[in-house]
Amino acid sequence: MSEINIHIGKQIRTFRKIRKLTLSELSDILHKSKSTISKYERGEISVDIETMYEIADALRIHVEQLLYYPRKRTVISSQNNSPAFFSGVSQFYSYLYDGRSNNIIRCVFDVLSEAENHQYKIMMYMNYKDFDNYQNCENTYWGFIEHYDALTRISLNNRDTPMEKANAQILASYLDSDTKWGLFNGFSSRPMMPIAIKMLFSKTRLKEDAALINQLKVSKDDVRLLKLYNMLSAT
Repeated sequence: MSEINIHIGKQIRTFRKIRKLTLSELSDILHKSKSTISKYERGEISVDIETMYEIADALRIHVEQLLYYPRKRTVISSQNNSPAFFSGVSQFYSYLYDGRSNNIIRCVFDVLSEAENHQYKIMMYMNYKDFDNYQNCENTYWGFIEHYDALTRISLNNRDTPMEKANAQILASYLDSDTKWGLFNGFSSRPMMPIAIKMLFSKTRLKEDAALINQLKVSKDDVRLLKLYNMLSAT
């Protein structure tokens, strides 16, 4: 069994469990035998490209979530005017604070591949519980990251809620630092409403303590600027 087959099989099993599908149910959807699906998941046989797309559709995920291989992430080039904060990065992190649950929401971004016009294709995994299994998360997004002179923009599509087209903007990413503030806007289902929230980006995982919570919460200065500009900003 090849290491890649084993990895793809684990991904199929992980997302099948997330979708609460049995082997029999997935085999019925794909019109393949239960034993064949089981062999896919154990990495005993390779999955052809056409079947891989069918599996991704059945599991309501992007096909690259099956193709993802940790050592094969793409590094954002230091050339092509990539900003200092993201240069040389293949994975980065972000944090926001959810006042509804009084919890930090943690996210992982994987850089998948370089696309046209110096964009990079990315996947964002939001609100995972265990970093070793971060792909098992509440919301999964795929999209692109692109850089401009003044800011970096991340455009995202929610894999489970197609109506949500989320975005994040990071100001002055050409200046290097350990962390950067950004503004994330998307759509909430608890309750159903459009939202905009501060998001802290980091090249390394941060200690999740009271100090981080205080950073992520809306501050008096945030409220002052909100009243001044009549808009939420993160700088």
